Amino acid sequence: MNFPLTLTVADRQSMDSELDAAVSAAKARALADRRHGILVTRHAADKFTISLSESVPFGLTREHQAW
Repeated sequence: MNFPLTLTVADRQSMDSELDAAVSAAKARALADRRHGILVTRHAADKFTISLSESVPFGLTREHQAW
């Protein structure tokens, strides 16, 4: 997966599974470089961006509401 990754989900069940998969992939990438944390931004009820962020300390995942 390439980051940042934008997800648009259809329902709650797919939201949980797609976000879990994307965050797991981001964690693997973050572990490889050991410089970034993970930022999950919610843009709307069904739209999210998962990114590696220098503003989030390595080893942490933060959530942000952009709406």
